[in-house]
Amino acid sequence: MSLNICVYCGSRIPSEDKFRELAEQIGFRIAGNNWGLVYGGGKVGMMGVIADSALKKNGNVIGIIPTALKRAEVVHTGVSEIIETPDMHTRKALMEKKSSAFIVLPGGFGTLDEFFELLTWRQLGIHNKPIILINAFGYFDGLSSFVNTAIDHDFVRSNNRELFSIVSNVEEAFSVLNRKLNS
Repeated sequence: MSLNICVYCGSRIPSEDKFRELAEQIGFRIAGNNWGLVYGGGKVGMMGVIADSALKKNGNVIGIIPTALKRAEVVHTGVSEIIETPDMHTRKALMEKKSSAFIVLPGGFGTLDEFFELLTWRQLGIHNKPIILINAFGYFDGLSSFVNTAIDHDFVRSNNRELFSIVSNVEEAFSVLNRKLNS
């Protein structure tokens, strides 16, 4: 399997340009490394930005989208490949299967759902692929605090903190990604 990096991100773009720029940088870097991008298949929001930026660098972009969202006309028809799934569960499983590593960008409930399911799968030994959460601009500070609280109260084992990496910017993310993919 060629190296594909799955990116979880939002279907909305916040009003602050720094989030759009973050998504662009990630798309450019993935394509610049000759890695494929696996993402949710949308043309809107941060998803559309990351796909378009990878495509601008002639990257291979695989969008995986459930039928219901495809019908809602949010599908990106300009990507390298679109795979339609019957539901969200199948979509997430296929995204995991087709990917070598995962980057989580700031997003909403769907992004968090994807992150936690992927994290739980890693905790259960379903996969052992790198998961990198980009805490850009402190967006995930509350989530990081929650993880520490869950560990402090013994709902989560302290060594489970090693199941994913939290970084603050694109450079750190790709440094961790390169180290973990080449180890």
